[in-house]
Amino acid sequence: MIAPATAAARRATANELMDTPDDGFLYELARGELRKTSPAGQIHGECAASCAGPLIVHVKANGLGKVYIAETGFILATDPDLVLVPDFAFVSAARLEALGESPGFVSGAPDVAFEVVSPSARYSRVAEKAADYLDAGALAIVIIDPRRRDVRVHRPRAGVEILTESDTLELPDAIPGWRMRVRDIFEW
Repeated sequence: MIAPATAAARRATANELMDTPDDGFLYELARGELRKTSPAGQIHGECAASCAGPLIVHVKANGLGKVYIAETGFILATDPDLVLVPDFAFVSAARLEALGESPGFVSGAPDVAFEVVSPSARYSRVAEKAADYLDAGALAIVIIDPRRRDVRVHRPRAGVEILTESDTLELPDAIPGWRMRVRDIFEW
């Protein structure tokens, strides 16, 4: 177990992160550095729910894999450990079979990580997280930005696709058959 106050003094591990006492905050590990985030706000939660709900229904109805919601950690690298916690994520049935089940964090990247940008988030940190997911093997990272009212899709070797409210979000190479109008993410 690692106490949050001493986290900056040395590198933390994924096992220590798992044993961190609940103090009302969410923690991630960025190459051994413990990073604390505040609980999500109302708009953040609404955007996440607006997108995750239809995704869960589609994935279950089509037996595509599993959707994991907030507080599920994914170990993207070790020594130093990199554990990220997306707002929600999709893992295909094939990847689940390869990863196996664990009582702790998921070992490996999700197929698709979804992040909702919080009002206090730094865009440089959001871009860093997107790169970390892609470097670990994710097929896509979907960044939902309530302030800009847009969605940015990061893919390996494909740059960033910016979708506005008049566009449709779809990831046929990762989540076959799923599509959602971007405006529906922001209409509560």
